[in-house]
Amino acid sequence: MPNVSVTVVPMPVVYKSSQAWLHRFAILTSVSTFILLFLGGLVTSHQAGLSVPDWPTSYGWGMFNFPTKDWIGGIFFEHTHRLFASLVGLLIMAQAFAWQFDFRGWWKRTLWGVLALGAVYLVVEFSKLWAEAYAIPNTFAPILLTSMLLTLSLAVFAAVILFIVYASRGELPTDRSVSKLSWYTLVGVIIQGTLGGLTVEYYLPPTISTAHAGLGQAVFCLTLAIAMMSGKAWNRSGTKKIERNTFGLRTLSLVTVIIVFIQLLLGAVMRHTFSGLAIPTWPLAQNGSLIPDFTSFGVAINFAHRTWALVVVLSMFATARVLFRDFPREKSLVAPMILGMLLLGIQIMLGAITIWTSKAVTPTTLHVSCGAAILGTMVYIMIQSRHLVLPKGTPRSPAVNPAYAKTRQLASIEE
Repeated sequence: MPNVSVTVVPMPVVYKSSQAWLHRFAILTSVSTFILLFLGGLVTSHQAGLSVPDWPTSYGWGMFNFPTKDWIGGIFFEHTHRLFASLVGLLIMAQAFAWQFDFRGWWKRTLWGVLALGAVYLVVEFSKLWAEAYAIPNTFAPILLTSMLLTLSLAVFAAVILFIVYASRGELPTDRSVSKLSWYTLVGVIIQGTLGGLTVEYYLPPTISTAHAGLGQAVFCLTLAIAMMSGKAWNRSGTKKIERNTFGLRTLSLVTVIIVFIQLLLGAVMRHTFSGLAIPTWPLAQNGSLIPDFTSFGVAINFAHRTWALVVVLSMFATARVLFRDFPREKSLVAPMILGMLLLGIQIMLGAITIWTSKAVTPTTLHVSCGAAILGTMVYIMIQSRHLVLPKGTPRSPAVNPAYAKTRQLASIEE
């Protein structure tokens, strides 16, 4: 079967110097968000989440004038994390406003602001219920509420990914897509900061801490999407390949992103319920078998994390196989896939070392950060594949990008 491609020639897009600087700013914001995830991992690895027991103040001081002489022990990691989180929040806020200097559609942004405040209020109220439930011994309430929150976290992430997919399809002009993504990111980081404060106020309840970790990953994915779509290369004309199969790279990469996020959620639950060493040996369980004796919740969540890791490996290998088979010359897809497979190998090694060293700080934190890097790599591949590859059955002369009224498409067949 011949490999069909469609050449897309949009009308010339004026790429202003201000947009180039916005693209650089978006890259800075995305990198800073990843560093924040690393710093958050350090806080958890050092068990320093309550080293500063009040929020938003720090031992009664304002966050930004807390004396540096008191930054000792766990306080250093927790307070540094707070300060850097404030910086990332400011970057994301500046990014959102920078894309809409004209302030048209102000009522929509006002509405989103009200909805964001409402979401924060609901998070606070539900957090009180979760905190009260964890204070009641011998009930199923904590397990039920944890399951509900994990389901909600997964639903939020799925909504984020679906919006990224929609924005990257070209249904909107690029500046509008990036603007919408930047405002969603701002709402996400506001809720993220609120969850961070609630983890302190309610003494690190696992549900809120896990949601805090999961939403952090979603915000990172949004910043990555903005950095990709704001670049000059995004609007260039070029040849778009057509998938050979219905369940091809576009679908596989999307499924893999969801699978990786589920793994990160399971890891967050394991970390925040102190279940990382519930199975203290690897690759076999303590009983010498692959399947442990399920004597506690910690063992169950630990085993689920190990088992789902196999699903991650299989999905990434399946994605790599389709990519290398169908698009071996597409460097913008091949290079990140190679990086992703390399990170996968490092991640497995770090997971083993984490157990063998009884959760030493360095390998544990690197394990968390490497997981975020794998997610980011797969999100990059997912976005790029949907930008460069058309679904199977696409006509040879379709209206590929409705964002441009005078787009011309030329069909060609490569033998």
